[in-house]
Amino acid sequence: MIQGKTIAFLVAPEGVEQVELTEPWKAVQQAGGTPRLVSVERGEIQAFNHLDKAGTFPVDAVAGEVSAAEFDGLVLPGGVANPDFLRMRPEAVRFVREFFDAGKPVAAICHAPWTLVEADVVRGRTLTSWPSLQTDLRNAGATWVDQEVTVCAAGPNTLVTSRKPDDLKAFCQAAVDAFGA
Repeated sequence: MIQGKTIAFLVAPEGVEQVELTEPWKAVQQAGGTPRLVSVERGEIQAFNHLDKAGTFPVDAVAGEVSAAEFDGLVLPGGVANPDFLRMRPEAVRFVREFFDAGKPVAAICHAPWTLVEADVVRGRTLTSWPSLQTDLRNAGATWVDQEVTVCAAGPNTLVTSRKPDDLKAFCQAAVDAFGA
């Protein structure tokens, strides 16, 4: 259980894969935690189901105005456009890096590790992702594995990663476990 813990979900203004946002969000709530949606702009974010627009969700906080010190963990949902946008925003990259510097758990799924590459936090770590990221991750110094979920504690924090929406059940459980440790 993660009663009393607040978990940041960092997403771009549009392009997040909806199920990769909503399923971990529910898992955090069901475990007693409080999820908060962080983006780089105020207002609402536009989620997607692959390439089709899906739901919109209200932003709770803006990266650059909050810090990792206000949270107990971080979830980085995927979607191709989402992490590609985030890795180009210095305030988002800095926010991600703060969790590693503070030793706080981070969970990233699908294409989300692109933001981790930009934050330069994967060197020496073992993780998984959507298969098309494996070369990027290896070039950034990570060991890439093709597994449903990978939990890496060989660094300053616990890093939980998964490949795709089909892995969400295992991803959500491993993330909640990491947040509760």
